[in-house]
Amino acid sequence: MVKKLVAIAILAGIAFMLYGLFASYTQKETLPKTSRYYAIKGPDELGSANLVTSVVVTYRGLDTLGEVTILFTVASIIGFFLRSRTKREARAENPRETSEILHTGVAFLVPIIFVFGAYVFIGGHLSPGGGFQGGAIIASGTLLLFLAQPKTSGGHTLITFVESVSGIAYVGIGIAGIFLANGFLDNRILPVGEFGTIFSAGAIPIIYSLIGLKVGAELSAILYKLKDAKEDA
Repeated sequence: MVKKLVAIAILAGIAFMLYGLFASYTQKETLPKTSRYYAIKGPDELGSANLVTSVVVTYRGLDTLGEVTILFTVASIIGFFLRSRTKREARAENPRETSEILHTGVAFLVPIIFVFGAYVFIGGHLSPGGGFQGGAIIASGTLLLFLAQPKTSGGHTLITFVESVSGIAYVGIGIAGIFLANGFLDNRILPVGEFGTIFSAGAIPIIYSLIGLKVGAELSAILYKLKDAKEDA
């Protein structure tokens, strides 16, 4: 009975807070000053047909760099706490067999998943998509590979290399914006090109591609460490 009364009291408190929120809500008919500037000036200044991309990659590009850095930190912490406790050679002596259907499906689907992930971040300046979404799609392909080949050990070096190179290149392009354009991560270090075409928006497609590769590699590294931890258990 006491538990029910406590639950009712909590629900009543939440309802009271929500009522106050909705009762004081007033619909905004005009954009705030900053949002209005992005909406009006963004396409002409940056040449990106996807306004969200303009904001994420350029106008608040430093914030996006921080998000990628946080993801890298998380991947590093997981790798530290889930370090392998046994030798790979010992684990490889008794490999777990997987379904032939799974092997066949992975061989067919993984290339398509990787290509689609690349499409999502390369074309992020033209349509909905971007580096984080494309990177997550690529990581899902990596997960399928691990399911089909649980004893695989050859991909960690490649994952680390891609993560490192893409991160260094990302920061390098940001610094280039200071000297060649108007600030850090300014996409106009390259010509903005013709609006609405694949070769437009300056360096945004390159930046988004680097973000996609970095995010995909970091998520794949997390999966790799989780896979190793499961095998060691």
